[in-house]
Amino acid sequence: MKTFSIAIHGGAGTLVKGMMTSELEAQYKSALKLALDAGYKVLENGKTAVEAVEESVRLLEDSPLFNAGKGSVFTATESHEMDASIMDGRTLNAGGVSLITGIKNPVTLARDVMEKSEHVFLAGEGAMEFAKELDYKLEDPSYFYDEFRHKQWLEIKDTDSFQLDHSTKKDSKFGTVGAVACDQDGNIAAATSTGGMTNKKWGRVGDSPMIGAGNYANNKTCAISCTGSGEFFIRGVVAYDVACLMEHKEMSLNEASEEVINKRILEIGGDGGLIAVDTQGHIAMPFNTEGMYRASKSSGGKEEISIYK
Repeated sequence: MKTFSIAIHGGAGTLVKGMMTSELEAQYKSALKLALDAGYKVLENGKTAVEAVEESVRLLEDSPLFNAGKGSVFTATESHEMDASIMDGRTLNAGGVSLITGIKNPVTLARDVMEKSEHVFLAGEGAMEFAKELDYKLEDPSYFYDEFRHKQWLEIKDTDSFQLDHSTKKDSKFGTVGAVACDQDGNIAAATSTGGMTNKKWGRVGDSPMIGAGNYANNKTCAISCTGSGEFFIRGVVAYDVACLMEHKEMSLNEASEEVINKRILEIGGDGGLIAVDTQGHIAMPFNTEGMYRASKSSGGKEEISIYK
């Protein structure tokens, strides 16, 4: 049997180490472990990489600790606008949703776009209409309310500034959640979900729901989920860039990931990180920030749950 593995992230940037209490650190690690174990169990039971990444991301979306689903940040209008995407490396099928509200698990809606529509990317009112046709229950805004997130927003509301959830301007948390997996058949998949930027305006969309920018999977190369300064990850087409280096320059997963995160994205002024897996079950989790909430587990017996370098 091939090596199967999974990696997840809860965003890069993170609280500056001095501001991270041991209680908070334990909470984060426990939430990461819960999501990691759930996705790993899916793989262990012989199910697909797509099912595994969706399961892990759903659990991260259900935690108020991360900026996705329940823990989504507030927009300029004190609402929540969430984005998510998922991609199957075996078929290159993909689904993405953007600017959705009231959906408990955006990653599941993204998977439904991939499997139950002829399209790849649905946004705003249209995405909500699609969700209604599939009988999605809409959560009350109070479900997404988090005191810490609301305070973040109050600090900058009515100004022109916006914040990536992990920027060091404050005692911050981070921006995105994601998962990548390689199943027992050697197929790979990636999923990413986010609540976007605090105080964002004009329907701003980051890299998370964009195939090739914040999320990508192709059995020829790798599966990638990104986290960081979305504008730069879009300009650098980061997720696809890693796959490209592997395919056309024959770099290893590790070499390609390091090249993109520690050289190419820095050259254009971006910061963040990514998690990646290839069809051999190898994992890479590079980042160029203070830290990245990350965890990985492989059938070879290796497990890691980390925040700082």
